[in-house]
This record gives sequence, C-alpha cells and structure tokens, in this order.
Amino acid sequence: MASQSMEIMAKVLEQQVLQSARMVEEQLDAELGKLERMDDDEMEMLKERRMEALKKSQKHKQEWLGKGHGEYKEIPSEKDFFPEVKESNRVVCHFYRDSTFRCKILDKHLSVLAKKHLETKFIKLNVDKAPFLTDRLRIKVIPTLALVKDGKTKDYIVGFTDLGNTDEFPTEVLEWRLGCSDIINYSGNLMEHPTLTQKSGSKFIKVEKKTIRGRGHNSDSEDD
Repeated sequence: MASQSMEIMAKVLEQQVLQSARMVEEQLDAELGKLERMDDDEMEMLKERRMEALKKSQKHKQEWLGKGHGEYKEIPSEKDFFPEVKESNRVVCHFYRDSTFRCKILDKHLSVLAKKHLETKFIKLNVDKAPFLTDRLRIKVIPTLALVKDGKTKDYIVGFTDLGNTDEFPTEVLEWRLGCSDIINYSGNLMEHPTLTQKSGSKFIKVEKKTIRGRGHNSDSEDD
C-alpha cells in the first residue's frame, strides 16, 4: 500500500515538473516570437532602452560606492549612526558585543551580503559604545540587526530566532529574511524559505512597521 502511494506521488510530481517545463518553453517561444516580429526601428528602441537602464544602474552603483556601500564597516560611536542612516535609503546596522560569539557569526554573513547588495549599506556598532542609542531603540538581545529604511527603523532581527535558531544557518537564510523586510533587492521567492522549499505552509508573516523612536515590543533576554 505504501509503495503504491509512493508511485502515485512520484507520477504526480513528474507531471508537475513536465507541466512547469512546458510553461517555461511556451513563454520562451512567445518572447522569441515577439523578437522575430520586431522591425529595425523597434529593435533599435529596445537597444536604447536597455542602454539607458544600464547607464542608470551604473550611476546608482557609483553613488552607492561613494556613500560607503559595498563593504561591511564599523562606525566608531553612536553619534555616527544618524548621519549614516540619513545618507543612505537602506541600512542594516548590527548591534554587537565583542564577547558574544553569535555576533562573529553574523559578521561573516554580513560581509558577504554587503558585497552582493550594493543597494544597501551594512554597518556595525558596539553596544558598549552606544548606551543612549541601544536604550532608545530598546535593544536588549545581542546580536540585533536594526533594518533602517528612509531614516526609520522598519524592522529588527533579534538574535537567531528568525534564522532557524541555529549557529549553522546559511547566508541565504539571512538574505531571505532581509528581503522579507524589503531592505535589500531580493531576487528569489519571498514566500519560500530557502531551507524549507519542500515543506508546505512555510510562509513569512509580515512584521509590523516600527520607527527610529522605539521598538514595537520589548525583549527582556540577552545573548552573551
């Protein structure tokens, strides 16, 4: 009975894969058909639009690099936090402590993502040098990532709860979580967790928006 059920499931999966392949093939055929039907003027317009988009992308890239994007850096003190978040539209700030091992784990992943996502600034701040700011943002758990958009804290990633509660999470999980808060340009499917794509019902629930003035909730535990 069990083997029969497995065979049925295998056939269903095979049909789904074939159907998806057919859909992709049909879409490609449709795009190729459009290109074949284009005259010289339309092709020239398409090239111009692509060149314009490329120039715009390069301009943004240079602007971001000029603002310190593309690298994961430490800011000296809490007074430097506000100029940093005002200068860039999207900022990830890691509130860390030297004695907390999990902060070093986050450092590794954030260094990778800073190079990949130039559209976002990645910085870190030692909580022992930022007592006023950590109190203002009600940061109680270390590490905490403050996700700042247009000068306002949109979300927080507190500890490793959203990352699988494990020290061994891959960079892709953190990248997905940041994408869920629209703090980076995520190219994957936000409705599918990178490590749970085979499980049903693993959908992300949108978090409430918060401002730079404080947290939507207060946590009373701390990771040392």
